Amino acid sequence: MPGVKKKRCCRILDNEVFFRPAGIPFPLLEIVELQLDEFEAIRLCDYEGKSQIETGEIMGISRGTVQRLISSARKKIMDALLNLKGISIKNTYEDKK
Repeated sequence: MPGVKKKRCCRILDNEVFFRPAGIPFPLLEIVELQLDEFEAIRLCDYEGKSQIETGEIMGISRGTVQRLISSARKKIMDALLNLKGISIKNTYEDKK
């Protein structure tokens, strides 16, 4: 039985952000949802150049959790790019229990 999910320190976006491929009408678009903690982990590691250990310290989670978040985020982003899907980045932290 999994434990309670820790609150992760993530910056909050101003609004929900959508990216979509050009030329596909929005109503016909399949959306991939990127959670805020996935976005923050990939931003810190890939964009800011932080290590997974540093990212874990900043977000208040373990390095292993950072690795799982990054893996999940990269898979979702590649799915969207390869299969012409939109990407939605949620602007709030969702506590899934």
